[in-house]
Amino acid sequence: MEKKLDVWTTLRIGMAFLSICAFWQMYNNVIPLILTNTFHLNETWSGVIMAADNVLALFLLPLFGGISDRFSSKLGRRRPFILVGTIAAVVLMMLLPLLDDSYFAGPAAWKLTAFVVILALLLISMGSYRSPAVALMPDVTPKPLRSRANALINLMGAIGGILYLIIASVLYSQARTAHLTHVSYLLLFAVVAGIMILALIILMKTVDEPKLFAEQQEYERMHPEDELAKADADGTLRLPKEVKRSLGFLLASIALWFIGYNAVETWFTTYANRVWGMALGSASLCLTIATGGAILTYLPAGFFAEKIGRKKTIMTGVILLASCFGAMFIWSLARGGFHPALYVLFVLVGAAWALINVNSLPMVVEMCRGSDVGKFTGYYYTFSMAAQTVTPIVAGALLNRAGYMTLFPYAALFVLFSFFTMRRVMHGDSRKTGKKGLEAFEDMDL
Repeated sequence: MEKKLDVWTTLRIGMAFLSICAFWQMYNNVIPLILTNTFHLNETWSGVIMAADNVLALFLLPLFGGISDRFSSKLGRRRPFILVGTIAAVVLMMLLPLLDDSYFAGPAAWKLTAFVVILALLLISMGSYRSPAVALMPDVTPKPLRSRANALINLMGAIGGILYLIIASVLYSQARTAHLTHVSYLLLFAVVAGIMILALIILMKTVDEPKLFAEQQEYERMHPEDELAKADADGTLRLPKEVKRSLGFLLASIALWFIGYNAVETWFTTYANRVWGMALGSASLCLTIATGGAILTYLPAGFFAEKIGRKKTIMTGVILLASCFGAMFIWSLARGGFHPALYVLFVLVGAAWALINVNSLPMVVEMCRGSDVGKFTGYYYTFSMAAQTVTPIVAGALLNRAGYMTLFPYAALFVLFSFFTMRRVMHGDSRKTGKKGLEAFEDMDL
């Protein structure tokens, strides 16, 4: 009998990603404010500190992904990393607002040093369990169903980010903070820590990783046609050269579209202010609308992949994303200012990104053995994080030297490059024909 996607189990597995996304949303929004407003660091030093998470991720994510592949315990391979990493992160993150408040009350050099050291330890803690948390889904999900499962995981991550935004908007509204000489973020950190602990409890109590992993191994044993690795004469399983070639082109594609997309994500608010004359709030609304477009497309992206294949779905998203960036450039040339009609383009940008993002990780882990899922998840993050480390600097230098009008051509060009590298990817696609209409929901075990 054909195995169905267990939606509720997948959603519970996604609790780890929900907590990760809630944390990073807060980290990226609040830490720069603390560094500049409380510790009075300039933008250069604040930027260096904020870039440290991407640099550390280049090493930590593949490292801990590979370690978790070889780890064995009563809790499973991944859950021990999620448990220890989350608890360590919660303890360390709660020290940051205390040091922030203490420095404001009585500035001292040691407090700044302590803040930076704790921040580094916090980044290591978060990096120690991100790959294991993401690898848990493909560990327990059959290969043909991983696109739809990854859509649910991405949806949980989006919920985590939205939860943070709602909490921050209520607790730290303009009315509540306008007249304060110092804003204490202790309550915000405590609420996010509570979300992380609650998510951890749900995952640890309701997801029986060893049982689910054993069931998945049995499924793979019964479906050897899904395995791309081939045994050598000595019995060692290795990826054939043509599969390695596909993996290389896929990882290059991931880096290329992240270079394009993250450049816009990083510099758009500044671009909107300089070129379109928009205030920060109005520019942020455009990005929020793009996020909404992605959320609406996450689940359809998984279904499209089963119907037409992951590769075609991704390439459709790539063409749509490059076209949207190109259209925004043409609009800026022709009209100069912002018009509400551009909101449609931002919805399409989010939809295109969902088509790409939902299906790219499943394509990577499709090419590996079940015992190497963590390592291959680390490969995915190594290339995506490397792109996100480099592109803000390169794009920023380009904008500084050639002007802000180069932002969208830069982004469109790199995204378009990924179309040509994706054409060379011949493995990792869906191996199951999707059903039509309402019949598609028969494969989801509610």
